[in-house]
Amino acid sequence: MLSSTADHLFWMARYTERAENTARMLDVNLENSLMPQDDTVLEKSWLAQLKISELEHHFFKKYDTPTQQNVIDFMVMDADNPSSIFCCLRAARENARTVRGNLTTEVWETENMTWLTLQQHLAAGLHKSNPSMFFEWVKFRSHLSRGVTLGTMLQDESFNFIRLGIFLERADNTARILDVKFLAAHNNNLSADSSQIEFYYWAALLRSVSAFEVYRKVYRDVISPARVAELLMLQNNMPRSLMACVRGVVENLKAVRNDVSSATELFAQNLYNELESTTIDAILEFGLHAYLIRFLENINELGVRLSNDFLVPMAPAESTG
Repeated sequence: MLSSTADHLFWMARYTERAENTARMLDVNLENSLMPQDDTVLEKSWLAQLKISELEHHFFKKYDTPTQQNVIDFMVMDADNPSSIFCCLRAARENARTVRGNLTTEVWETENMTWLTLQQHLAAGLHKSNPSMFFEWVKFRSHLSRGVTLGTMLQDESFNFIRLGIFLERADNTARILDVKFLAAHNNNLSADSSQIEFYYWAALLRSVSAFEVYRKVYRDVISPARVAELLMLQNNMPRSLMACVRGVVENLKAVRNDVSSATELFAQNLYNELESTTIDAILEFGLHAYLIRFLENINELGVRLSNDFLVPMAPAESTG
């Protein structure tokens, strides 16, 4: 497969996944904002949404304060924010259009209709009049994209590069959410608050990655920060956990291996082996923030290696530390 074709398929999937992840985070924060809290705490929670994507600097070029509407506008429809839902779905559609011949009709029509309908929703102001409905629509279109891909595409190299894009983006997003939310809990001394507030905080984090019901099934107990971290990092059967995402990268890398990819395969396998062999107690003793920062650096490095071996080469990402 041509590297440019693989690159477009990979980024089509990453951008679609990124749009969904952004919608998930905004939707949960919107729900949390309905809880009784002072304005300072509320402002910090919206600022945290920007920190997850490292967009504070870009945001404050346009806005003075991280209010709910300012953050939603910036993360939903800002054409100058490459991580906005608008830019992500536009980029996903353009990548799909470029390699339309490698997609089934159903996959192309899903990406194209998502982009066309998004413009209608934004023109109608749905993200302002009913943001929860808008975020659910974004999540549904991403689910539909993955489902149509699984249900209609030949599971060849095109399929594998799409899956690689999904798993890399998802691993990056889960690690970022965990890092920001745990740091916020520590800085706000959440343990000193009521157990009810603590429950809603961690439950919201679980819902942001569709893990609330999974947590109840796995642990059947009260929600604790350590178990939340364990589920989202080390539970191999949890679709958005770090371990499950890295496993997905390893499996799809094997399916597309070439003459120069052995070092990248080994790098990915070592990252998976590390997650498989550790425990949450060991991670907490090492320092959750330090561990997640190192993980994000490794995911960035894995993305660069994958691009150099298969796609259009990219420059190494800046450190997230």
